Amino acid sequence: MEPNINNQKQPNFVKVSIIIAIVIVMNLFFNYAVSLVYMEPVFDAYVKPTQVVEAIKTKDQCISVGGQWSENAYPNPDIKGKTEVQGYCDENYTKQLNYNSARKVYEKKVFITLIVLGIVSLIAGGFIAISILSIAFAWGGVLSLIVASMRYWSQADNLAKVVTLALALGILIWLAIKKFNK
Repeated sequence: MEPNINNQKQPNFVKVSIIIAIVIVMNLFFNYAVSLVYMEPVFDAYVKPTQVVEAIKTKDQCISVGGQWSENAYPNPDIKGKTEVQGYCDENYTKQLNYNSARKVYEKKVFITLIVLGIVSLIAGGFIAISILSIAFAWGGVLSLIVASMRYWSQADNLAKVVTLALALGILIWLAIKKFNK
């Protein structure tokens, strides 16, 4: 006897599959659209790779290229009780700071955009009459909020975190009252 593949569980599985697919594709769309709007800083634009790297041996040379000079004292093995000072130049110091600064601005813009898109998706999910789309938009919004937070949370200051959480919580409470208070 052949099993019946047209039982009641198939439509639920198909609905769940479509919801998951919409959630994933919606967030892929959000992230790729954001990448078209905001140009991500490229490390090589700030720190140009060179074929020949010459050693920088003095503090003045280091500072003149925007580097950070670090000195360390080591015991001199040849003269007992004496130390020898050796220096090292991180010639990419200033360039790295500039790259990090540009990256932080970029991540903040992406964070704000993904938060807004997530909130809009959540609100749309609360008002769409078609249940499968309502669920997909709501979960798509939740995933967008999660992705945005994971990308930027470690860089955000405490005020930004509190404001973001307060805004998200306020909108979620408003949506819950508007949609489910009958």
